[in-house]
Amino acid sequence: MASGRRDLAAATITLAVLLVLFLPITAAATVPSIDATRTRHLPLRHGLLRGPESVTFDAKGNGPYSGVSDGRVLKWNGHKLGWSTYTYNPDYSSEACTASLLRPDTATEGHCGRPLGLRFHLKSGYLYVADAYKGLMRVTPGGGEATVLVTEVDGVSLRFTNGVDIDQVTGEVYFTDSSRNYNRSQHEMVTRTGDSDGPCKLLRYWIKGSKAGTMELFADLPGYPDNVRPDKKGGYWVALHHEKDELPFGVDSHLLALRIDVDGKIIEEMRGSKSVRPTEVVERKGGRLFMGSVELTYVSVVTRK
Repeated sequence: MASGRRDLAAATITLAVLLVLFLPITAAATVPSIDATRTRHLPLRHGLLRGPESVTFDAKGNGPYSGVSDGRVLKWNGHKLGWSTYTYNPDYSSEACTASLLRPDTATEGHCGRPLGLRFHLKSGYLYVADAYKGLMRVTPGGGEATVLVTEVDGVSLRFTNGVDIDQVTGEVYFTDSSRNYNRSQHEMVTRTGDSDGPCKLLRYWIKGSKAGTMELFADLPGYPDNVRPDKKGGYWVALHHEKDELPFGVDSHLLALRIDVDGKIIEEMRGSKSVRPTEVVERKGGRLFMGSVELTYVSVVTRK
C-alpha cells in the first residue's frame, strides 16, 4: 500500500513538472494580451529577400519603409504595387547584391550593407539609416543614393551600427553601435562573450537634466529585447527576440513584445508563434501594430480587437 502511494506521488510530481514545462510563460497574470497568431503580411516577393528589421513612416504617413537583406531600403506602396526601392548605399548594385542559392545574402552583406534602424526627421523629410556595415547614413526627401555621414566616433570605427532615433524638436540624431569587437555577421558573439550590457534588461540613459550622462536600469524583462519604440501614449513597445526560459517544444506560443509604461512597468503583452521573432513593433492609428523581423520575408501587421 505504501509503495502504491509512493508511485502515485511520483506520478503526480511528474505530471506537475510536465504541466509547468508545457504551459506558456506570461509576463503577468493581469496584463492584457494581444493575440498575434494570425497577422496580415506585407510580403517582399522578390526572390530571396528577407529581414525587414526596422519599420518607419514618413511625415505624410506613407509607408512603411524597411531595410532588407540586399542592402536596400524599400517603401510599401499598397498591396497592388507592393514594395519599391527607396534608397541604397553608395556600394550597392543589383548585380553584386542580389542573393542566390549559391551566393546567400550573408556572403554579400559586408559589401552591400545591411540597413537596420530607420527614422525620418519629419520636418525636413530626411531619412536616417543605421547600416550595420556602412555606419550612419542620410537620404534626401524622395530617396535615391544615401550619403554616409558617420563611420567612426572618436577615432574608433563603428563595428555594428544598429539603431537610430531623432529628437523631432531639436533635430539631434542618436544612433547605437552594438559591439566593440564584432560585426553583424558575428552577432551571436556579442551576447555569448558579454560584449554588450547584458540580456533581459532595459536601460535608460539620461541626455539632459541632473542625471545627464548617467545610465540606470529601467525594466527587468522576461526575454531578450531588441528595438524599443514609443507607443504614442508615453510608454514604449519592446520587441522580444525570445523568452528567457523558452523551450523549443510544447505550446507554440511565446512573448513577441511588451508594452512598458513611463515607469518601466509592463502593462501589455503580445503573444504569437515561436516561428516569429520580431525585432521591432510600431503602433499606428486604428490599433495597427507593425512588426519587423530580421529573419522573415514580410512585415507583419496585427490589429487590436
